[in-house]
Amino acid sequence: MSIGEMLAATVPMARTLNLEFGETTPERAVVTLPDQGDFHNHVGGPHAGAMFTLGESASGAIVLAAFGDQLSRAVPLAVRADIAYKKLAMGPVTATATLGRPVADVVAELDKGERPEFPVAIEIRREDGAVTGEMTVVWTLRPNS
Repeated sequence: MSIGEMLAATVPMARTLNLEFGETTPERAVVTLPDQGDFHNHVGGPHAGAMFTLGESASGAIVLAAFGDQLSRAVPLAVRADIAYKKLAMGPVTATATLGRPVADVVAELDKGERPEFPVAIEIRREDGAVTGEMTVVWTLRPNS
């Protein structure tokens, strides 16, 4: 089962928005929100909440790709998020997430019994390539008790 399939199966909101999971590696995750009238705002583009969910889902995909082998001992949780809406988004939009810290550094903190935090940066783009949103989600790996 791919990470996209796993997220669609376990995160109802990703399924509800019909998110399309593309590339998913520990270095990069790409997720697209198709253009769907049910999720438009008052100007006919994707609603801010849908764009937030798109970005957060891309960040979750990269976290699973990078730290999926740690799931037996820690639970990934979003700690906080910040989003900036830069330009009007119309049509389908694609979020690209990148990990802000080396995987080995995060795992080393977990090995020491710590609860590491790490940022994931996300860019949301229209089909023409214009950046419509920038987002950061800070994640933690909470050790299982």
